[in-house]
Amino acid sequence: MSLGKRLGLAWVFAWFFFGGIGHFVPVTHAFFVSIVPPYLPAHEAAVYVSGFFEILGGIGILLPQWRRAAGIGLFLLTLAVTPANVWMWQHPDLYPQMPPWALSLRLFIQVALLANIWWCTGISRPLPEPAGVRT
Repeated sequence: MSLGKRLGLAWVFAWFFFGGIGHFVPVTHAFFVSIVPPYLPAHEAAVYVSGFFEILGGIGILLPQWRRAAGIGLFLLTLAVTPANVWMWQHPDLYPQMPPWALSLRLFIQVALLANIWWCTGISRPLPEPAGVRT
């Protein structure tokens, strides 16, 4: 694996593993709950569930046999939480602790994160054929 992909995996791991832990820490948990758009149900549960899967996916990408599956899961999870970042960007008055440029930067980071997950976890590679199957 190239140095670039190892660095990409390190970024994805740190982002999701430590970010996932933040979903369970009272101070940061409150922040995560506050960014769930009001049109979505069960804010508390959504934060706990997404945090659990962030930690699980972060660990999964470190294990070569699980990397692709974990990458797919993290890619889908990142898409699923995108409404929170869009909501924040659309309603900067609700988040005075963050300057508007930082809310725009979050959206850019979201796209960069998706691209990095796709690239460094091998999502785009075709699945290998199972042993003993001939085509």
